[in-house]
Amino acid sequence: MKLGFVGLGIMGRPMALNLIKGGFEVCVWARRAESMAPLLEAGAQAGASAADVAARCDVVFSMVADAADVEQVALGAAGVAEGARPGLIFVDMST
Repeated sequence: MKLGFVGLGIMGRPMALNLIKGGFEVCVWARRAESMAPLLEAGAQAGASAADVAARCDVVFSMVADAADVEQVALGAAGVAEGARPGLIFVDMST
């Protein structure tokens, strides 16, 4: 199972790192490319967009700041919905 993670801030980065440490194949994307660097160094693959992450993964986790951000990464241009295929699981864990 390939996991995707969108939103790599204070909470998302450690969560994604733990998935990598747990042996999962993880693809990540963040609105700020520099946020992806620690995950890429740990072995994650870089997604070009939230849609790209969705197209490449079985489960996508989202950890962004608020409802407007969730709407943007899930349903906006190049969002998860654009890349989703049947059976994709989308898990929003945003505050």
